[in-house]
Amino acid sequence: MYLSRFTMNPQRRGSRELVANPQALHAAVMACWPDRGHDGDGRVLWRLDRVGHNHELYVVSRDAPSFDHLREQAGWSAEDTGVVRDYRPLLDRLEAGQRYRFRLTANPTHVVTDPDGRKRRLGHVTAAYQRAWLEDRCDRLGVSFPRLESGEPTVVVTGREKVTFRRGRGRVTLQRATYDGLLEVTDPGALRTVLCEGLGRAKAYGCGLVTLAPAAPAGPGGVMHDRIATVDAAAAHPRL
Repeated sequence: MYLSRFTMNPQRRGSRELVANPQALHAAVMACWPDRGHDGDGRVLWRLDRVGHNHELYVVSRDAPSFDHLREQAGWSAEDTGVVRDYRPLLDRLEAGQRYRFRLTANPTHVVTDPDGRKRRLGHVTAAYQRAWLEDRCDRLGVSFPRLESGEPTVVVTGREKVTFRRGRGRVTLQRATYDGLLEVTDPGALRTVLCEGLGRAKAYGCGLVTLAPAAPAGPGGVMHDRIATVDAAAAHPRL
């Protein structure tokens, strides 16, 4: 498994087009393996993070990607901003009791039943329900979410958006939520599976990828920081 990052050039038109259209960005991500046939989106996860004026694309995949075409379309012609690292050192070191900061962009949904008995899947739209959606999946994640001494949760919904884009002749609408927080490993095998396969729906459109960073000591007001890094220099998680 590989964890990779590509920093996009905000001045490029191609970069702005990819950021605005998850369908186009999905196609660009899948083109990172030009010599391989498509064998299921579940084998590739991606997430787009806003970092200052730049966008950073994170990818988890079974095979190492090539970012050459992305550099031509959305990068810097004279600089290679793609980094690829073996993910196994972190995956192999996961143990119960370890604490990590994490980031996740997900598509939290629920099923409602219409008066005629038909079921529909809808996205959660409030931060409270979106956070509850994640907390309900602790067992599947193989983690627990510690709380501060004040009782406040260490999971925060730091971003919420409704995304609409074209797919073929139709339109797709997604509710996306970005979570930052602190987790404690309870089941390393379950967490390892989620790190490789993702959590929730809409994985083809930038949802489901969980990234970890070593937990920092608590500061004034608790363990949270304004920005929780997705990658850290700690030995268990190589800097990208």
